[in-house]
Amino acid sequence: MRRRIVMSMLAGATLLAGTFFGTGVTAAQAAPQATTGVPAEFGTDWHDPVTAAPPVDRPHTKSCQVTLAEAQFRDFTPYRGAYTPPQGCGDRWSKVVLRLDGKVKGRQYDRLGYLHVGGVEILRTSTPEPSPDGIEWHVEKDVTRYSDTFHGPHEVEMLIGNVVDDTYTGVIDVKVTLTFYAGRAETPAPDRVLTLADTPDGTTLTTPRNSERIVAEVYATGSGGGCEEFWYLTVADPASYSCKADHGPYREVQIKVDGQLAGIAAPFPNVWTGGWSNPFLWYVIPAPHAFDVRPVEYDLTPFAGLLNDGRPHRVEVSVVGVPAGQSGWSAPVNVLVWQDAHRAHVTGALTTDRASDIANSSTYTPGSENRVDTEAGHRLTVSGYLNTSHGRVTTTVTRTLANTSAHRWTDGENTDGLDATWTDDETVNVHGQGPARTRHTHRTYTMNGATTLGANDRLRTVLDLGDRATVVERQGGRRTGWSRFDDTYSGDAAYTTNVPRDQRHAVGTSSERYRLTGSDGCHDRSLTSVQGVLTEDRSRC
Repeated sequence: MRRRIVMSMLAGATLLAGTFFGTGVTAAQAAPQATTGVPAEFGTDWHDPVTAAPPVDRPHTKSCQVTLAEAQFRDFTPYRGAYTPPQGCGDRWSKVVLRLDGKVKGRQYDRLGYLHVGGVEILRTSTPEPSPDGIEWHVEKDVTRYSDTFHGPHEVEMLIGNVVDDTYTGVIDVKVTLTFYAGRAETPAPDRVLTLADTPDGTTLTTPRNSERIVAEVYATGSGGGCEEFWYLTVADPASYSCKADHGPYREVQIKVDGQLAGIAAPFPNVWTGGWSNPFLWYVIPAPHAFDVRPVEYDLTPFAGLLNDGRPHRVEVSVVGVPAGQSGWSAPVNVLVWQDAHRAHVTGALTTDRASDIANSSTYTPGSENRVDTEAGHRLTVSGYLNTSHGRVTTTVTRTLANTSAHRWTDGENTDGLDATWTDDETVNVHGQGPARTRHTHRTYTMNGATTLGANDRLRTVLDLGDRATVVERQGGRRTGWSRFDDTYSGDAAYTTNVPRDQRHAVGTSSERYRLTGSDGCHDRSLTSVQGVLTEDRSRC
């Protein structure tokens, strides 16, 4: 089965067979039946896609709106337009909110897209798969951090690569706007938003000479079909599995400055809306971040003393674990810079750049139930100082990554599954004049899934996904801020494969609970969908 699915992915589908033994799933079982008041199986229409994430808070100040893009995507031709700053809202904004409104009907795969303004990537997204009768959806994102880009006119480029033919009929129709709210932001936006320049030697970065804080963000996604879309399932020889990688499933997104390791991060295991061989899981409730892909971030402030010499410096992003010469990852980079307003040149130096060896053990146990157990991890500490207008400031960043997973499958891959956890711990310590400041972030991603292709080509997928993070900020040893985030998805769906759409007899339940609590308030919302009908929408805060 696995080879059939990979071939479908290469044709443009986002399909995956995944089964975790131990869930009690058998081929004969079906997904839970619909509750009273909903259809016994999926029909030709269902509820528009919705997520439990909170809407972007909007200030009660004067606002101005600009249309960034309005296009229909039916092939791989980018939309190109022009952006002009808004009139009537001043040149300082307390918030800038992006909104994408989309609609599509007919038959179509999930598609990946991006939106650039002046070369800066402000949105990476994927699309829902439509019903024959059509769906609409929208995405909101706080893009205040890109305010520097929005201050001047720029070219706009947007692409959601698509294929429309006699079989795949869905034309993706989108409109994207920016709404600007006058006023001063509570948290200062970066003074500059930079992109990397292409040179014969690779990509380079030239920062202002008075940079005092530098953060890189990388929209890293394993995508485009093929095995790297499902990197967490790859195995090394001699395991008898169709998706291979030299050292197994461990992936790590690295950024280097002039060849020195500057940052490490665990990629989020994104699942698009055709993923795990079962679009019926995602028709109403997508997986976390499917419509608003979150970039990984690196605090590069320890390297600011090196970067502030006014010359271009080589910056490279790579994904550890990808087989040599294999495509499938995209990793565009934005660099956010805060400047010292009272000094034209901030000097400094990198004092520590210390990394452990990457630990990566992947053990294959053959049998009627084949198994690969993986344990991997890495640790990096970087430190540097800057001589700012308010004294010498030392920034130390420590990041520790870990990954454990159990991948199990049978011969023929008609059952195939994963139970995996990734952790990404980051501590940033800032010492200078005044009390020391510390920000500790602990991220955890989980995936526990099961797909079985049983008798009569009946395919069932059971899948749980988790995205969790805690953040604690301290100053002088006293806690000054905290937050706790937990976005959990659960799905169970079944349908008959290799038959026309109206003969699939698909059933499925999906749910999401999104909780965010902390110093700034509370959001707690739960959604449940059964056979495409939204049966629960509950808020607890």
